[in-house]
Amino acid sequence: MRPATIAAAAAALLLGGAAVAVRIADQAGSGADQPTLALLTSLPLMFGEQFGIEGAGSATLTLLEQHYAVVPIAVADAASLKHRKLLLMAHPRAQPAEMLVELDRWVRAGGRLLLLADPKLEWESSRPLGDALRPPLYFADTGLLGHWGLRLDAPSVDGPRLIKAGKYEILASSPGRLVGKGACAVEAAGLVARCRIGRGQATVIADADFLNLEGPGALDGPTGNNRALLIDELERFDLR
Repeated sequence: MRPATIAAAAAALLLGGAAVAVRIADQAGSGADQPTLALLTSLPLMFGEQFGIEGAGSATLTLLEQHYAVVPIAVADAASLKHRKLLLMAHPRAQPAEMLVELDRWVRAGGRLLLLADPKLEWESSRPLGDALRPPLYFADTGLLGHWGLRLDAPSVDGPRLIKAGKYEILASSPGRLVGKGACAVEAAGLVARCRIGRGQATVIADADFLNLEGPGALDGPTGNNRALLIDELERFDLR
């Protein structure tokens, strides 16, 4: 994990201020030849459970940094998304209503969003329920998906499940089911939805546990394609 990225992520997490996170992250630019990827997540992708520098970074982050200049952000507001074209929201915490309005405007103006929205997160955490740094147990959809013509249903079957998603078969864990209409096309038995929203695009995946591949409680099974799916979905977006 790049030291400048660590500094930006720490500012976003500890200070919680979008303007601070963006200002520091913009100074991180070490991937000048790579497209920029804004990353907003509650999952331990940037840091370990205790958010110590010595535990910073995950194999997923390392893979992302091979393809993108990763810029962590704290919230999905206009200031954080200004001049950004691509955003990965990996099971984010609930965003205030005014920020969802700004996120919607950003997408409609041409932004590209990959959203991992898990209705039943099974990612193991040592932090107690109610801890602000613990990933939420479910994706808090406060109307954004419905505004885009999507509905996220709870899993019909709990536990690990192999799903064919495009050219990959991945192992998910208690994935939800997306139901869509209009501008959204649903694929992979409801796991993936692709939406055209104004001049932008949003892809929603109804699981985040498919990235839980290391440490206690990691998925046990054929997970070799899981991270490849993440990169493939990001690279589907036309950033021109």
